[in-house]
Amino acid sequence: MVRNIVVLSGNSHPSLVESICNILSVPPCNRILTKFSGGESRCEIQDSVRGKDVYIVQSGGGAVNDHFIELCIMISACKMGSAKRVTAVLPLFPYSRQPDAPYNKSGAPLSKPKEHKSKEKYTFESVPATPGPGMPKSVGLSAGSDLVREPFFEKGPTSAPAGHSKAGSVSSQTGSTTVDRDYRSSMSMGSDFGGLQAKKGYKQWVAQAGNLIADLLTCAGADHVVTLELHDPQYQGFFDSPVDNLYARPLLKRYIQQIPGYKEAVIVSPDAGGTKRASGIADDLGMDIALIHKERRPTKITDRQNATMMLVGDVFGRVCILVDDLLDTGNTITRAAKLLQREGAQEVYALVTHGVFSGDAIARVNASTLYKVIVTNSVPQDLHQEMCPKLEVLDVSSIFSEAIRRIHHGESLSVLFQHD
Repeated sequence: MVRNIVVLSGNSHPSLVESICNILSVPPCNRILTKFSGGESRCEIQDSVRGKDVYIVQSGGGAVNDHFIELCIMISACKMGSAKRVTAVLPLFPYSRQPDAPYNKSGAPLSKPKEHKSKEKYTFESVPATPGPGMPKSVGLSAGSDLVREPFFEKGPTSAPAGHSKAGSVSSQTGSTTVDRDYRSSMSMGSDFGGLQAKKGYKQWVAQAGNLIADLLTCAGADHVVTLELHDPQYQGFFDSPVDNLYARPLLKRYIQQIPGYKEAVIVSPDAGGTKRASGIADDLGMDIALIHKERRPTKITDRQNATMMLVGDVFGRVCILVDDLLDTGNTITRAAKLLQREGAQEVYALVTHGVFSGDAIARVNASTLYKVIVTNSVPQDLHQEMCPKLEVLDVSSIFSEAIRRIHHGESLSVLFQHD
């Protein structure tokens, strides 16, 4: 039994909290967490938390916004109740995929663009490479001139953009390019002079929620954050307080080892972003790996390609195991399974850490060629299991209970990051 510890449950995943408390042999903290008729959340901690180590478990699935506000209110209530330390335990971290939203990944060009008549026109290819031994130095690095602005002008010492007066220009004695002050101000104001507009696929007015979520948790009073398989591990950099990003890889590896003849199976990453995760599991288990490359450009459909997805690797007559961190709409996983089936795969498994199943994801999985879908209970899966006979759930309560026990006693968490 762990003493002087309080485990507090939100409304997002009470069954997971109950399992964690059973492993730690501590009762869950009594609290009132409801809503007023106006929709505002109400929180009242009914047990004393003075001088105690409090762990608030609240996942990011379901009604994400309501659950996050509840978490902030519970953290604040515990800090006002003189809790010694408050740790936010988020099995699925909310808003962790926001950095992907503003970008329209159009892919590489199908062919090399024709050279512009003026070789001085700025392109991404014209940016000087990083200097190295035996490489010629860039002209602008030693002279201190602007690498972005300079290629727009001719090399003459008195040249200026068309339509701009040379009055007010400042010329350097070193023969560098003359820049008009009015032109310089127009560049700083975001003018489209010379094509310096924002990239078409990037929307500057779309909020990046990562820093905001971190600030809200910190301002509410969270001293520590524990989560599972962040979509972007760099997300931890938004926090000034410690963040422990746990892994479900041991559970996934244990399940793979139960598949008959798993040594002959192939670990498949459904996109390029998950290659590192898939290769780590494949290396640990001594298995082969394949990759599905998602093309985000109009391409010619061939036998080795399904719409905008291409397979790299040999899967004919073998069991394929798709590994990913999150299943939201299920579009990527089901399309990848269809491509593997067409390439001659015997059976296709999908091992996913977080099974959100938003929209019509369940119907899409049921109609797909997937043999089984294995997810963890980082979000509630009871309703999903009733609707999807292919779904199997792995329990992560042991991972979080061990992390809570080690944090409470000041022990190292490194054993939880080992994948063996």
